Amino acid sequence: MWIIDVVIAVCVLTGALLMVTSALAMFRAKDALSRINVFSPATGLGMPLVVAGCFIYTLRSEGFSVYRLLIAIVAFLSLIIVSSIASNTLSRSTVVAGSPVHRYTRPNRLVEPLRLAEDTEEPQSGAGSQENGQTPVPPETDQPG
Repeated sequence: MWIIDVVIAVCVLTGALLMVTSALAMFRAKDALSRINVFSPATGLGMPLVVAGCFIYTLRSEGFSVYRLLIAIVAFLSLIIVSSIASNTLSRSTVVAGSPVHRYTRPNRLVEPLRLAEDTEEPQSGAGSQENGQTPVPPETDQPG
């Protein structure tokens, strides 16, 4: 049926278009955080669409197989889960490593809890510690105000 072919083409072409667009947008990104952010849609949505299109194609051409269905489900979920965890981990490690950040990029304080923990060499049990329910004061930012 031609409807199935159209669904396959839409899935695969949309996924491929997302991958190409993200790859081209990476050249315009000014720093590592922006590059990681730009590539997240490609790995979180583009690749799962390609997997779905490929599964529908094999379903149409070779028939149903529980094994292929299981492989497609595992691949689809793995791409979504690994993409989100990897982009978060890469972003945090980039900030922690001290990679230069472009002046228009606003990292969402990915490193603040880690820096506060490094500043205190031994845990405090008195007033001002996080165990007493008080939150640490974040460092000043250079926002206009």
